[in-house]
Amino acid sequence: MAKINITDVVNEGKFNRFHLRLLICCCIIIVFDMFDLVIYGSVIPILMKEWSISPVQAGAIGSYGFFGMMLGAIFFGVLADKFGRKNILILSVVLFSIFTFLCAFAPGPLMFSIFRFIAGIGIGGVLPNVIAIMTDYAPKHLHNTMVSIVMCAFSVGGILAGLVGIYFIPLMGWKSVYWVAAIPLLLIPFVVKYFHDSPAILLVKGRIDELRLVLSKVNDKVSLTSDMEFVISTETEKNPSSPVIALFKNNRALGTVMIWVAFFMCLLMINGISTWLPNLMFSAGYALSSSLSFMIVLNIGAIVGTLILGGLADKYGVKKVLVPMFIMAAVSLTLLGFKTNMIILYLIVFIAGACTMGAQNISYAFVSQYYPSLIRSTAIGFASGIGRIGGIIGPTFGGFLVSLNLSAQMNFLSFAIPGIIAAIAFSLVPLRHAYDKKTKEIDIA
Repeated sequence: MAKINITDVVNEGKFNRFHLRLLICCCIIIVFDMFDLVIYGSVIPILMKEWSISPVQAGAIGSYGFFGMMLGAIFFGVLADKFGRKNILILSVVLFSIFTFLCAFAPGPLMFSIFRFIAGIGIGGVLPNVIAIMTDYAPKHLHNTMVSIVMCAFSVGGILAGLVGIYFIPLMGWKSVYWVAAIPLLLIPFVVKYFHDSPAILLVKGRIDELRLVLSKVNDKVSLTSDMEFVISTETEKNPSSPVIALFKNNRALGTVMIWVAFFMCLLMINGISTWLPNLMFSAGYALSSSLSFMIVLNIGAIVGTLILGGLADKYGVKKVLVPMFIMAAVSLTLLGFKTNMIILYLIVFIAGACTMGAQNISYAFVSQYYPSLIRSTAIGFASGIGRIGGIIGPTFGGFLVSLNLSAQMNFLSFAIPGIIAAIAFSLVPLRHAYDKKTKEIDIA
């Protein structure tokens, strides 16, 4: 009986209609995933006034969503590796769409916080599965590029949140921005029809007919017959008894811990800035519409940065790109605290977006390639989940800083320090223990 290596089939495939369909759908999901997360930053000044809540309370409400994301990323990431990524992704989309929509009908801070927390669980469950699915099916030479494009959708969601806030709030009030959250539900039939679990999971679960079908879509140059036996690339891809324990096996313990530290610091910095940038600029004397425009520029910078960094990562290796970018992130955030003319200010915000959110986006590609396929959702889920602890602290930390009436320089410097720590942590990840030596040398070195 002829044997065929499913990893080689995927890696040697050419970008085709299957990849394009998968890429577009994942991008749309991520756009609204991010929109639902950051739209709260657009309504903070209004809710503080309407509900008479303090900056610390407003920051705490923001953190509830990130707390839900932490739980969703970890819990749904593990479940996806056990039971398949497709159904967990569908559940996550349903959760974040419905409960973000319900935020528009919250009578006060308590119900708003509950809805935001449940929506956060769904938001957290999306990313591990989307990145894992993209990595599972992307051709070898396009791993970083395709993940980078998907991660750019986060910034598109941030831009959409800013634009919706600018145009909808004055016309229809703050509740109108949450009505948009129901749109992703329209994607569910598409996901049901066209998405598949990873080839490794299909093989382990014995779903051979589906595996043969999806491999023919991924790589139409390979002839797949019913008498062929499918095998996985390496022995390390055997089904682990516990995907969580597997994160620390094969000398990956130090790398796993350092990745978690880096993600914690990255998301503390990014979520804190994303939540409080409009308010910090508003407090500095800018109009609300101008303050929201800074968030748009921040996300445009993230898109450009992600695409450029993705190309650089494919050429030089992800780690060699990440470390200097997080150092630049710290420098740019520090510079935001100083008065300057608007052109230079927008340029600094643009650079800050490229070096904070852009670099963080690339870090997901790093994680997705550092671990084998059967624990990939767990690895991304835990990294994202641990990072969300920093994300929980970020908005509350920002509210605490605002309540202290510190100078703008001190506020932004406080958010810059985690960028330095993230750079140090990523520099300590040992690449010699990445699961695939070819991956290590080409993609993440």
